[in-house]
Amino acid sequence: MEILSMMTDEELVKMYAENNNDAFDVLLDRHKNKVFSYIFSVVKDRDEANDLFQDTFIKAIATIKQHKYTEKGKFGPWILRIAHNLIIDTFRKEKNENTISNEEYGTDLLNDISLYDDGMEEYMAKENAMNEIVELINLLPENQQSIIRKRFFKDLSFKEIADEENISINTALGRMRYALINLKKIVSERNVEISY
Repeated sequence: MEILSMMTDEELVKMYAENNNDAFDVLLDRHKNKVFSYIFSVVKDRDEANDLFQDTFIKAIATIKQHKYTEKGKFGPWILRIAHNLIIDTFRKEKNENTISNEEYGTDLLNDISLYDDGMEEYMAKENAMNEIVELINLLPENQQSIIRKRFFKDLSFKEIADEENISINTALGRMRYALINLKKIVSERNVEISY
């Protein structure tokens, strides 16, 4: 086990694909905190986060065992992408809607539902764009992150957000406005190009 812990993710994936279960235990141990933290930061519910965490690694196991893993050198981002997709699927089921709206503010980074489509040709580009957006959101102040996540990932109304945050609707709207301004500023400063 000590020797395995010194191996790269790719070596461990290969060994697990060849039925070395200890190799996957090392991968799990190496990535579990980051994956769980990411899931919990989005869903904000420990039970749901635990379920999604289990589903993420079950899906990873199935993909590796079927020899469909092709992400050379990128196991960490790959496992986070699986978690992200499962989170989006969960939110879709909860709301049973495929639209995200921010009509109050003309332009936003998350308004193109095509980011969530599963079309194979554009799948990777869209996933990369969504991952970049999530990373940008993580750079915002906590109270702005919370508003953005509830509005765009949970598709809550501003009244629902205000109730959950225990703030006025005007405060929720104000935080959203500043969040969008800050996101645009970050995108500009970092010269980030996101297709939307």
